[in-house]
Parts: sequence; structure tokens; C-alpha cells
Amino acid sequence: MVNGRPNLLLRAYHVPRCSRGFSSSPLKQDLPSIAPRPNINVKYIRQNPDLYAKNAVQRNYKNVEGNPLKIVQLFDEWKLSQSKGRGLRERSNAIRTKLSHAKTFSGREPDKEASESESKESLQQDARELKEQIAGIEDVEDALNKQIFALASDLPNLTSPETPLSKTPQVVDYINKPASKTPPSHDQRWRNHVHLGSEFDLIDFASAGTTTGWGWYYLKNEGALLEQALVQYALHVALKHGFTVVSPPSMVYSHIAPACGFKPRDQNNEQQIYTIAQSESDKQAAKPGHSLAATAEIPFAALKANTIFHEVDLPFRIVGSSRCYRAEAGARGAETKGLYRVHEFTKVEMFAWGMKDKSSELFDEMLAIQREILTSLGLYCRILEMPAFDLGASAYRKRDIEAYFPSRRDIDEGWGEVTSTSMCTDYQTRRLSTRVRVKDGSLEFPETVNGTALAVPRILAALLEHGWDEHEEVIKIPECLQPWVGKEKINKKQKGSLQEP
Repeated sequence: MVNGRPNLLLRAYHVPRCSRGFSSSPLKQDLPSIAPRPNINVKYIRQNPDLYAKNAVQRNYKNVEGNPLKIVQLFDEWKLSQSKGRGLRERSNAIRTKLSHAKTFSGREPDKEASESESKESLQQDARELKEQIAGIEDVEDALNKQIFALASDLPNLTSPETPLSKTPQVVDYINKPASKTPPSHDQRWRNHVHLGSEFDLIDFASAGTTTGWGWYYLKNEGALLEQALVQYALHVALKHGFTVVSPPSMVYSHIAPACGFKPRDQNNEQQIYTIAQSESDKQAAKPGHSLAATAEIPFAALKANTIFHEVDLPFRIVGSSRCYRAEAGARGAETKGLYRVHEFTKVEMFAWGMKDKSSELFDEMLAIQREILTSLGLYCRILEMPAFDLGASAYRKRDIEAYFPSRRDIDEGWGEVTSTSMCTDYQTRRLSTRVRVKDGSLEFPETVNGTALAVPRILAALLEHGWDEHEEVIKIPECLQPWVGKEKINKKQKGSLQEP
């Protein structure tokens, strides 16, 4: 046991030397040749099918509840096939031995030579038949391997003892003082960032609707400056805490996202990820497909795919800004107006690799950075320990921070998620073949932790609503952002003119 949970190091199943061993990786043809070779701990799943079945139900993955038992059953079939194949291989080896020791028939008596020739031909025929039977058994074993791997891949990570098993998050703490939850009646519309963004010429949804469609937007004037200010401030704080800046690609191979726990469709069969269309020539050439990254967590995790760390290099922390693309936004947020749920946005993401005994420290460190940023921005927030029901496939433990949005006081009592931090144990490193060489020379799988330093649209929406001063009719800018925006407040203006500070 490690940190109260099972050690997930894989030990190979022992089979006789003449047999083909069970594989915890998919068959070669299932992934592109350039893809990292996953190494899922199938043995631990076989040994604990009830644990994984119960975990699937608790995490709202009921469609895979039966996978652990199926894995056990398929493995039993694989063992039977191995037993049958072992006998055939032993017979095949014996025949090959006889054939290799066969004497030369030249110079022998014709009758005896003919008899021995017939015997040799019979052995050769038996060898050919055995070869075909063994090939058939190996095909069956490969198919069983493939099925077992697919079933294991669909299972979510195990769950931390810190995680509530109810469907309701647990409130852990609050950040900053409460905002007014009952604005005067004449202030109702001004508290909405959509109205503020339009009146102050900061956000243009209508033009984006014509250009791209629902879920996109233009940030203008101080709105665009605030986006850059938020990114720079978040990076500044993370750098202060020892993170290394990395600017990731926005597009990844389509096999990378599932390795990080992001599937093309969610549990409700709603599309989550934008897939880039391939040309017919690329399809015929079997070239790997591409997808737009839903979060920098995906390219960050893949940064060290097929890599071996040295223990002294861990923990390794990175942070970076990227554009994120969420196809599911429309399905879940058709009634959500404004910046709260959009298809494309800028986000500053933190990511780290660490040894098993350091994951909790990295988790707490990222939460502290989030708290520091949100405290400086003056937003009223609450910290939640998220329940198992709400965890994504890769997360072992997750904490969200929600900000209070005056415009959402009739939705979720005004609360809306603005950051998230997750411990993923070795879920991602096993699937991306990221390992660490420890002091004794052996290889282990490090653990990953990821956290949102800052997601621009929701933070910007909250800042506009919290910063609105109804007496001065201005939007006040947090002090920590003023150096990048160049002013203390935003005044109403004629559309198209950017006022001087």
C-alpha cells in the first residue's frame, strides 16, 4: 500500500517459456506505430474485480461496471487457450527434434529408404498441421488480449479515501468576503457580464455568432487587455513558485487524448473533443488523426511520453497558456448565456510529475497558487472536495474552486466553477509510457497532478460583475492586473474607441 492505496506497479504474469505471455498492452495494430505503448495494471484489476466494479458505480461509470468480471472471465479463457497451446507446442517441438535428427537416406536399401521417407513426410505433414493449429490458438489469444485491454482501458482510476462518496461536493473553505447576493432591483441587468460587456464595448457575441456561431466571442478594448493581463499575472505567480513555462500545441494526435482520460464522447454520448477531418489520401495511408486539445493538460502530459525521468529530476512542474476547445459546450450550456460556457477559450494550466509520496504535496501546492490568484483578484469563492460521482476518468482526487457570479444567483445559488485541481496517480503515465528510474535502478511510473491556474472567460465574467460600481458607473480593475491593463477602472465609451487611463 502507498499513501493508503494499492501499489499499482505491474508484475508480469508468469507463463512457461514456450508460451506467449499475457500482454497488458494493446496489440501492435491497435495503435499507430508512433503511439506510446500503454501498460495498464490488468493483474491488479483481475485480483480485485469487486473493487473496480464498485468504483465504477460510485463514479457514475455504470456502463463499465461489468468490465472487471468480464476481464476475469476472458483471462480464464486465455489460460485455457494457453494450456491447449502448450500441449500443441510440445508436440511440435518433439516433431522438429525428430526431423532434425533424421538420417540421410541415400545408400540405404530401397524398401527401408522408402519407409523412412514416408515416415519423414508424415512428420512434416503433422508439423504443418500443428503450426496451423498453434497459429489459430495465437489468433484467439491475441483477440482475448485485445478485448481485455479494451475493457481495462475503459475503467476509471481508483478513488481517494478523501473523496466523498455522495453526489454532493463537500465545502472545505472560502476565499475573500461574501459578495452582495441581493443587488437592488435597478441593478439587476448591470450585474450581468453580458450586458456590461456590451455597454462598455468589451465583448461582442453578435459578430462572433455571424463569424463562427454560438459559443464564440470577440474580446475588445479593455476586455482583450484583461485577457492578456490575467494570463501574465497567473504565469507570474506560478513562476514565483518554481514552475517552468511551456507553450504547448493546440492540436494533438487523436490517440493522445484518451491516454489522458479524455474520450471523444462522454458518458451521455455527447461529443467532447473536436476531431480534425482527414483527407481521403491520409485515411488510405492510415495516417494518425488529430484532435484539438480540450485543455493543455493533454499536450502537457504527452510532453514526457516515451520518456524516462531520473528520480532526482522529480518533481517536475510546468505551466503554460493555451487555447482550449470544448465541443460539449453547446450540448450542456444551450441556456447559459455569455462567457460562462464557451467552445474556445484561453487557460493557464499547471502540470507536474512526481514520485508517489509527493503527489499530495503537489496537489496542495497547486491549490495554494489558485488561492493566491483568486484572493488577489478579490473574488468571493468556495473550495470544494469533489465527490466520486463528479470525477473524470483519470482523477483519483479532485478539488474545485467556485466563484460567486451575481448573474447566476438563480442558477446553482450563484456559484460557478473557475478552477480545478486533480491527482491522477499513474493513470496517465502508464498510458503514455512515462517512467522514472529510481535509485536502485528499477523503473516505476511517476504520478501526475494538474490544476487550472486561471481560465480567462469565467474569471473575466466574474471580474466584470464584481467590479461594477453602480454609483460611479465604472468597472474597477483589481490592483494586481492594473500594471498590464494600464488603468484602474473602465469607463463607458463610444464603441470602437479605447479610452486612455
